[in-house]
Amino acid sequence: MNTILIIDDEEKIRSLLSRIISLEGFEVFEASNLKSGLKRLEVSDIDIVICDVKLPDGNGVEFSKIIKEKFPVTEVILLTAFGNIPDGVMAIKNGAFDYITKGDDNTKILPLVYKATEKVALNKRVIQLEKQLDNKQSFNNIIGKSEVLLSSVDSAKKVAITDATVLLTGETGTGKEVFAQAIHHASKRSKKNFIAVNCSAFGKDLLENELFGHKAGAFTGAVKDSKGIFEEANLGTVFLDEIGEMPLDLQAKLLRVLESGEFLKVGDSKPIKTDVRIIAATNRDLEKEIENGNFREDLYYRINIFKINLPSLRERTSDIELIADFFLKTFSRKIGKNISAVSSAYLKALKNHRWKGNIRELRNVIERSVILTDSSILDIESLPPDIAENNSDNESNKLMSAFSMASAEKIQIQKVLNHTKGNKSEAARLLEIGIATLYRKIEEYKIS
Repeated sequence: MNTILIIDDEEKIRSLLSRIISLEGFEVFEASNLKSGLKRLEVSDIDIVICDVKLPDGNGVEFSKIIKEKFPVTEVILLTAFGNIPDGVMAIKNGAFDYITKGDDNTKILPLVYKATEKVALNKRVIQLEKQLDNKQSFNNIIGKSEVLLSSVDSAKKVAITDATVLLTGETGTGKEVFAQAIHHASKRSKKNFIAVNCSAFGKDLLENELFGHKAGAFTGAVKDSKGIFEEANLGTVFLDEIGEMPLDLQAKLLRVLESGEFLKVGDSKPIKTDVRIIAATNRDLEKEIENGNFREDLYYRINIFKINLPSLRERTSDIELIADFFLKTFSRKIGKNISAVSSAYLKALKNHRWKGNIRELRNVIERSVILTDSSILDIESLPPDIAENNSDNESNKLMSAFSMASAEKIQIQKVLNHTKGNKSEAARLLEIGIATLYRKIEEYKIS
């Protein structure tokens, strides 16, 4: 039920309007002055305010501005005994929905109220969609509670509020674009454009045009100027996925953007200024690419200001159940099936799989299972054969020989963890391995 507040110091007019509007099914509140009207707005969710212009404690035209600043979704209809053009213009500038003269109330007020409720409903829907979008793009969209994932999320949150260039590393399918969107969303650039481009999806010429745009006449078919991503994303964020695939001569142009904030369009000699934050991602070892002559060392040091490694699914098998449940609900709703859970055998098979494609591969497997299953629980029969057959304990759970390398490694890790009293960062330092590798070994050997 829509709620309406009538503010008028003339009781007869207030009561008449209240009766007319309440008969249409609206919930109506009354106030005799601006002060009591504002109090009602602060305690009730009011959709529409019908307010007299001249009141004992103020002017309705000025009050409409206060209402729109404090309650932007609320619409204001102003009533006046003596209408004049300057007041009407100012009322609309202040955000009022309409401005009408008393005496026309009976014929105009109800149609106006209905039109105003439509606008209120639309505004509420927009706000709801914005909240949903915000949630999808925020760190809340990153699923998992494992220590290795939370460590990466914590680093991303710390760098998000800065303007530092970020390099996201990790295997394919680990969610690098999700992290990039979350970093942008948590930054001061969040209201500006976030534009992602996959550097491996274009040839050299197409990628150059995509990033930097072109001048009219730069090549056959270039009949007018075209903006590139760096121009479109000004004051926002550019996400360069698979940056290790970028051709060397384009790497030089990117380096200029990072160093001076300038670039040249294809076919142009006049530099264009841009202010963008760059988040880059790769599944390659860029240091090896530098050794092989495939990546510029100076560019590497410019993009490697703040590196975040995203763990593979193998390094956080404890998160598989949460992620699988999320995809199960997503695809069940999308396909229109009522599937409530997965069987223990199904979950065990998921945890035993190596997941070379990481979250992307898991997503595809769950979608396939939802399509195939006819029951309310996903069972092992709906899994691809290579995953279903891997339902026995993996090698790390089998009895290890006392002389095996794996057994010696497990014992050494346990010994160092005991020495550091569970401090994994210190243990990784003493073992001379990366923290992500340590977490993977702990998971692999089931070290408590």
